[in-house]
Amino acid sequence: MEAMINAHMPGLVARVVVNEGDQISEGQEVAVINCMKTELSVTSEYAGIVKKILVKEWDEMDIGSPMIILESIEVG
Repeated sequence: MEAMINAHMPGLVARVVVNEGDQISEGQEVAVINCMKTELSVTSEYAGIVKKILVKEWDEMDIGSPMIILESIEVG
């Protein structure tokens, strides 16, 4: 099942800290957004494998902008 990680605030993508194919856990930092000279972490709500990164450094984000697509892993 696919899951989407979206921006939780407006700003610029300072950096993406994962790569396509990486396995990540719930709560793991995946990117950083710069908003008004403050860097804020974007974390995953899901465990999964990074399927596609939709953003790059300095892309402008609005609240809810899609950033990363995950192939989610069912934790049982």
